[in-house]
Amino acid sequence: MTQAKRIVAIIVAAGTGVRAGGSVPKQFALIAGRPMIAYSHEAFATHPAIGETIVVVAEGQQGLATAALGNTVIVVGGPTRRESVTNGIAAVGDATHVLIHDAARPFLSHAVIDSLVAALKTRDAAIPVLPVTDTLARGGVLLGDIVPRADLNRVQTPQAFAVEALRAAHAVWPADEEATDDAQMVRRLGVGVALVQGSAMLEKVTHPEDFAAAEARVAYETRTAMGFDVHRLETGEELWLGGVLIPHDKGLSGHSDADVALHALTDALLGTIAAGDIGTHFPPSDPQWKGADSAQFLQHAAKLIADKRGRIDFVDLTIMCEAPKIGPHRAAMTARIADLLGLTLDRVSVKATTTERLGFTGRSEGIAAQAVATIRLPGSPL
Repeated sequence: MTQAKRIVAIIVAAGTGVRAGGSVPKQFALIAGRPMIAYSHEAFATHPAIGETIVVVAEGQQGLATAALGNTVIVVGGPTRRESVTNGIAAVGDATHVLIHDAARPFLSHAVIDSLVAALKTRDAAIPVLPVTDTLARGGVLLGDIVPRADLNRVQTPQAFAVEALRAAHAVWPADEEATDDAQMVRRLGVGVALVQGSAMLEKVTHPEDFAAAEARVAYETRTAMGFDVHRLETGEELWLGGVLIPHDKGLSGHSDADVALHALTDALLGTIAAGDIGTHFPPSDPQWKGADSAQFLQHAAKLIADKRGRIDFVDLTIMCEAPKIGPHRAAMTARIADLLGLTLDRVSVKATTTERLGFTGRSEGIAAQAVATIRLPGSPL
């Protein structure tokens, strides 16, 4: 073989994941707010050498796969891993080469795929490995002989093969003998299996404690943005501040309920994901927002962050006015904002200041608010 012509990736995800516990099979459990299988699927789907990605699931898991991945090719597997791979191979069509990957190894990089694709230019099989670094010894209750580790490797997936070689290996493999991976099957046929550099990020997620380790491997990007808003005080209006109705002889004037504090917070949150400002999403020219509760604006911004699998870490709000006094209402505002954003109270800061009777706030003509929000967005493992 001189060139990889059409490469298809097969993700084996037909297990029940009983050792991992949880309410769904582990391949669909969430890591940093995203189904585990989605990470490796994205790695294949975005790699230019991979023509198609096939996902093999157990009967009854098709809905979970569609919910996790959207539009992708789904194949029902068999009772064993070997049979699931066989079913996947049957769906590759005219592919010349295939990469077989376990869904329980979520953090697949383009670099590993690159190495496997390069190896397929001169070999009919290639697998990623890592050298064994721990001391190995035989023994049960008592320590036995040390096992030399110089030529020992930890085998990972994805494993890459010429389709015909893999089909042949599956065709002759004894039905009563199980294989833990496909590389040993083609090797038994006499096919040389090339070794390429694996990745520590490809650790397998098996037990409940492995999910915490997997979460720690997700790289987060911290973002901070500021919001600022001003509204005029007028007689005859209600005064809403921080989601709380405050008794006062004047209220804030605006197209919505004019909650200047929530508006500033909304703009700060939108700024963290570069999503424009409050007027972009809720234009004052639109009559449907006349008198609207500003809480829905804040929750809309929070949802946009959640849709990107982001987490709000902290919000800080400063209200600038001469009157009313904010102190008596600070706890209620803090609780309301925390409730709207799904945060604990210690992640919401509400402060107030005057402008020493200077400017429009000093003359009690209006109220200003400034907010700062800090969020985390999960990065890509690619």
